Amino acid sequence: MSSSSWLMYTVTSADAGMTVEQIARQKLSVSGRMLQRLTRSKGIQLNRKPVYLQRQVKEGDIVSVKAADQPRSPAPLPPGHSGELEVPEILYEDEWFLVASKPAGMLVHPVKSGQADTLVHRLAAYLQSGGQTSVPHSVHRLDKETSGAVLLAKSSYAHQLADRLIREGRLRRTYLAVAEGCVETDRGTIQAPIGRDPRHPLKRRVSPRGDAAITHYQVLALQADATLLRIQLETGKTHQIRVHFAHLGHPLVGDSLYGGQKQGGFRRQALHAHQLSFIHPLSGKQVECTASLPDDLAQLIRKRWGEIVL
Repeated sequence: MSSSSWLMYTVTSADAGMTVEQIARQKLSVSGRMLQRLTRSKGIQLNRKPVYLQRQVKEGDIVSVKAADQPRSPAPLPPGHSGELEVPEILYEDEWFLVASKPAGMLVHPVKSGQADTLVHRLAAYLQSGGQTSVPHSVHRLDKETSGAVLLAKSSYAHQLADRLIREGRLRRTYLAVAEGCVETDRGTIQAPIGRDPRHPLKRRVSPRGDAAITHYQVLALQADATLLRIQLETGKTHQIRVHFAHLGHPLVGDSLYGGQKQGGFRRQALHAHQLSFIHPLSGKQVECTASLPDDLAQLIRKRWGEIVL
């Protein structure tokens, strides 16, 4: 059994007497929901045989869980598309995870019926062209007009590991943005809860009844009418950066939904997911990815501040 299909754990003397369920949860980080799926599909074994979850283990036993999903049929190409899909830049890939640089104007995944040219579709086609049957699961998302690094998991098991990274604040996401006006404080933290705007189906707003949201920022360069910012998310609410800076009176350049104006022909929110890093939950290694600035945002920054080290 390959490591990419099954995860195996050899019981130590200190583990003896624990149940198979306890080993799966504590040593292999299997969630309760996934454990239920594994039980139904005989995807959890003791010494390569199906087993009851409450069976006690002894030193030397091998507990195995099936980590790979069932093979899926290829993702459909976009309507009218007969050739190969252009693959976004791959920033990192192993047997569990993939980090890609999403172009502005592309959805991470379908949000309604009929949407077939998304980041997930393109990456599924990329994996399948290399003989991999997995369909990537987006761990987090970027707005359609936001560019940059996105983490995707290659299986349900990897997805639940990545979900834990996010819940525990161990997925570090750093953005670059250009906001309107002069943000005069060099560094700051915005703590303002975010909820839905009842007057608009897509918008969010700062609301005392919203969910907690925390954004850290650093000013990199400024002018009287624009500020270049490095931003780190502590939480990841929908439109969080866009809402928080609009709330401060500094909407992002080009962000018409939140009051931003077009500048220099820039017609989308000036926001880019620049860096993404995490400790790999299986290998323990540090993974660090940097997504290069797209041409339109690089040109906007260059016109205002010249060549600047980001």
